[in-house]
Amino acid sequence: MSALNKAKGFKKSKSGTYLSMAGTAFGAFGVAKQIKKARAEHDTLRLIDATVSAVAIVTGLAILYRELKRLGDDDVLLG
Repeated sequence: MSALNKAKGFKKSKSGTYLSMAGTAFGAFGVAKQIKKARAEHDTLRLIDATVSAVAIVTGLAILYRELKRLGDDDVLLG
């Protein structure tokens, strides 16, 4: 198997999905910081932008969670 095929396969693996979830969740820190700054500056437009970003993060995590379930993850902590 070539390195390129291994890389493509990793994206669809449990490990790849967990890594994607971690990266998506890490983005939440930036969004939280953006929300805090927008509130402090009373900037409604930035607050709306940050809120939309937060919704995108939640949606992305939900999609990745669903993908984990499809991969047959039987981890006790995930339900």
